[in-house]
Parts: sequence; structure tokens; C-alpha cells
Amino acid sequence: MYKWFKLSEFDSPDRPGTGELMEHEVVQALDIARDIYGYPIKISSGFRTIEYNRSLMEKGYPASPKSSHLLGWAADIAVPNNRRRFLLLEALLDAGFTRIGVGSEHLHVDMDPNKPANTMWVY
Repeated sequence: MYKWFKLSEFDSPDRPGTGELMEHEVVQALDIARDIYGYPIKISSGFRTIEYNRSLMEKGYPASPKSSHLLGWAADIAVPNNRRRFLLLEALLDAGFTRIGVGSEHLHVDMDPNKPANTMWVY
């Protein structure tokens, strides 16, 4: 279905098969970004169950109770270094992502239609 991704890459760690709940627009835009970026993209977090998201919050991770991951509108992507972070950020913007969070080891992208577009934040 997608050129670069299997939906299983987006599974919540506590429930296999939940990658199927990802919004098509998000995975399609990630496929486009991967073409532009020219390097493999490792999904570090895709769809999240409520239970898994809660466990992240309890462990002190910057997960939100209203996370777009819960609805299949978001993904986190591991980044190996600053140069690749910059190149990936360019590719994600070119692919149409308008909501991006910048972490020290990942980029968060989402297309949640219920949240403000053209927004960037840091962790």
C-alpha cells in the first residue's frame, strides 16, 4: 500500500495491529517525505493506545492526554544527528506537515485537523 512503510511500524507497543488505525494522509505524507529525504526513516512512535500513552506520561515522557498519536494523526521519527534532523525537517515540510515538534532525538509530526496548523515546538 505504501512505498516505504508497513503499517506494523506504527503499532502501539502494547497492541499489535494498531498501526492499521493510522490516518492514511499521515503515512502517505511520510512516504513523500522519505522520497525527498533520501534516507531511511525510523518510526519511534506511531499509533498509541490510551493505556500506552498513559504509561509514557507516568514515566515522565512529554506525552499529552490529548495526543494526536491516540487518533492516528501523529508519528515520531528518530533522528541520528543534527544534519539529518535538518534534512528531515525540510522533507517533512515539503511533504505537507504543518505541525512539528523538535526533540533531541526525534521529530514529532502530525496532521491533526483539530489542532492549529503552522506550529512548531521543542521538547
